[in-house]
Amino acid sequence: MDHTGHHAVVTGGGTGIGLGIALGLADLGAHVTITGRDKDRLAAVASQHPRLHPLQMDVAHETSVRDGIQQASELRGPVAICVANAGIAEPAAFRHETLAHWRATMATNLDGVFLTFQAALATLDRDAWGRMIAISSIAGLRGLKGASTYTASKHGVIGLVRALSEEYLGSQTTFNAVCPGYVDTAIVERNAAQISESSGMSAADARGLLARGNRHKRLLDTDEVTATALWLCSSAARSVNGQAIQIAGGQVS
Repeated sequence: MDHTGHHAVVTGGGTGIGLGIALGLADLGAHVTITGRDKDRLAAVASQHPRLHPLQMDVAHETSVRDGIQQASELRGPVAICVANAGIAEPAAFRHETLAHWRATMATNLDGVFLTFQAALATLDRDAWGRMIAISSIAGLRGLKGASTYTASKHGVIGLVRALSEEYLGSQTTFNAVCPGYVDTAIVERNAAQISESSGMSAADARGLLARGNRHKRLLDTDEVTATALWLCSSAARSVNGQAIQIAGGQVS
């Protein structure tokens, strides 16, 4: 698990799951470019570790992604490890869904993975070692009530990963999706607050409701997702390819 000399890119690397994975890779010797829209947040996070490097980038915009990853590769080398983590989760009942919200969600959650992977692969030789990991969700494996747009976007991510694993079959680059349930992050806090506001239940009860969405009835910790991603980047996972790995306390599909 020594990644000395490897350059990694983690989108949405300034908070939550992305930050956990970025710090894990940096601790293993990789130089990690962390991306996001909040420049100040990224700079503050990068100051925590000498091998974290901030890059302001919006995965929903093609020029931002292609230029950003090219710039990072010129500074720190080809992107051997790419973790497409950036995403948004804003539930909405289908009857109230708008095309604008649908397109905004797809632009970040699905287009963002497409652009990030394509730009990262452009920095690698075809026969190079690589690990391409998308952070999907249990919503990529089953439908979530009241979150049809989010569900569709995460299903798309898994489809993309499976297709790329076939296209690059036989190379040293693997493609996998990590599918967490509800993780104790700022996104869950925001969703719990929305539930609390709309239903009148307490914030603690709203968190409990989300926790019950996991099969073991508790919120996941970010280190559980980090450990899975780091394993996928190890030589032990060299034959794991095209998979959607569930982290939800039990079977979800």
